[in-house]
Amino acid sequence: MVLGNDASSSSSNTVDNNKNLSVLVVDDDPLLRMFHDSYLRKFGLEIQIAENGEKAVDLLRLGASFDLILMDKDMPVMDGVEATKVSRAMGVRSMIVGLTAHIPRREKRDFMAAGLSYCFEKPLSIGTVNFLLKELNDNNIGGNNN
Repeated sequence: MVLGNDASSSSSNTVDNNKNLSVLVVDDDPLLRMFHDSYLRKFGLEIQIAENGEKAVDLLRLGASFDLILMDKDMPVMDGVEATKVSRAMGVRSMIVGLTAHIPRREKRDFMAAGLSYCFEKPLSIGTVNFLLKELNDNNIGGNNN
């Protein structure tokens, strides 16, 4: 299930222009962090990892910038909803994409309301990655958005 503006699954084209795109993966599950890290590197993306929302916000406060932030919803210390709200309040304009396990539609809407660009179920699929890369490239992102 996808929630977001103009989200579609018809973006199965391979995007080749990803070398300058940076991604922050925020997830408390070490297995999912490792999976998303290695999976996204295959697309030529630069990856950084944070284990919870607080660490992600700290990176952003220190001046780190990313084209894409993949944000888990349920994490200890600071969850994805709060981390997204804080990031947006700090002026972060990066595409922030929520990643969740199967949760009720209302909870996904609440997550979206925190400032997400899109929300997908995890783990990422090739269709989802291609869609996000197309969105980033179509919007001429590649110099980070913070």
